[in-house]
Amino acid sequence: MDVAAKNSKTGAGEGPRHVAIIMDGNGRWAQSRGRPRLFGHHAGARRVREVVECCPALGVKYLTIFAFSTENWKRTQVEVAGLMSLFRRYISKEMNALAEQNVRVRFIGDRPRLDAKLIALMDRLEEKTAGNTGTHLTIALNYGGRDEVARATKRLAQDVASGALDPENVDEETLPKYLDTHVLPDPDLVIRTSGEARISNFLLWQSAYAEYEFIDTLWPDFTAEEMGRLCGKFGTRDRRFGAVKT
Repeated sequence: MDVAAKNSKTGAGEGPRHVAIIMDGNGRWAQSRGRPRLFGHHAGARRVREVVECCPALGVKYLTIFAFSTENWKRTQVEVAGLMSLFRRYISKEMNALAEQNVRVRFIGDRPRLDAKLIALMDRLEEKTAGNTGTHLTIALNYGGRDEVARATKRLAQDVASGALDPENVDEETLPKYLDTHVLPDPDLVIRTSGEARISNFLLWQSAYAEYEFIDTLWPDFTAEEMGRLCGKFGTRDRRFGAVKT
């Protein structure tokens, strides 16, 4: 993707082209029903399908979802192991459906810490959907914004040290080429469910000019209708990107 396409901005009255979602509230949703936290994670995984399927009708070409952060390893061993099993099951179960629905799937994040079976499934899903031209679904798995910037800076520094990159040519357009999302446009709209009003280390660089929606809905209760409402609300915003409206 060229720089012009990557940096294109949604105009007034238009819906978001790229929506990113922090899918929060699975554990609380389950606990409110007297069930273990993993029950909520399974319910949240099922909700992903509905949201992916509604994107074409809403004009959302790119959807990025935050599945597991670099900080989530701090959770109990039982919950982490359950999540890893859920990710393997989700990919295996949804692989053919995603391919048939013309969805292009990518994963971002630091893969080496994940287990070999999960990495193999991720690679297989990316390869199977590589030629698809519909919704671009990006799944952030073992992802953290600061970690991503640190890894990108390391690669940039290596290119400078090897002579492949002149440090005098480094500007704000350089680092994005080293980020996990280098082939994606920046998000227009970032949604966080569950009533929390923080971004939790998600797409720190990319979302500098994104619009934010912090909603009370817990992720397993998030619907295509609510997605449509938020996308419609986005179209009413006056996005000036630092300029003055004339």
